[in-house]
Amino acid sequence: MSREDKLLQSIAEQLANQGYAIINHALPDELTQQLYQRVTTLVPEVFKPAGIGRYQAHHLDEDYRRDRIHWLDANDPAQADYLVWMEALRQGINQQLFMGLFDYESHFAHYAPGTFYKRHLDAFKGESNRVVTTVFYLNPAWCEADGGEIALYADEQQEQPFKTLYPQAGTLLVFLSDQFPHEVRCAKRDRYSIAGWFRVKALGAVDPPR
Repeated sequence: MSREDKLLQSIAEQLANQGYAIINHALPDELTQQLYQRVTTLVPEVFKPAGIGRYQAHHLDEDYRRDRIHWLDANDPAQADYLVWMEALRQGINQQLFMGLFDYESHFAHYAPGTFYKRHLDAFKGESNRVVTTVFYLNPAWCEADGGEIALYADEQQEQPFKTLYPQAGTLLVFLSDQFPHEVRCAKRDRYSIAGWFRVKALGAVDPPR
């Protein structure tokens, strides 16, 4: 079994056993560096404020989230390689867990110093076709003093997170979209990641709105 096959199997097993997976150095270091170089050389104007809600309820709320996003472009070689890797992950999860994941979409996320995303769920049961969330971190030499950690909660009643994770380059977080409330705490320096969602066909609502 190849390293990639073992990695995909490990992610599927962790999802089945605990609902989330954390993988360090998930993708080749060269690809991670290429993605970081790409996102940090994009002109600021291509990043748009991220909203909350869907359709008529979709709106901006800077008291709730202040990140800015730019959807991935499959015409860029590094971004195309990332999407190919995620397609392999989609197929691997489906083969082992029979989740019926149909497609994937993702965007770069930029948190400037002082920005955050308050506690939220990526999907609500029966109200969204998002099933599995992925977050891939691109930040080299990140340390605790830089803030910007993601905090995962077991449920909406839990006051303290059961897991916090700093956005160190090469770390991949995968979790069930409707199971874990989470937040991005205030970043102290520019923080970059790729957020994405695997979706199923069965539900009529399509997330997120473009």
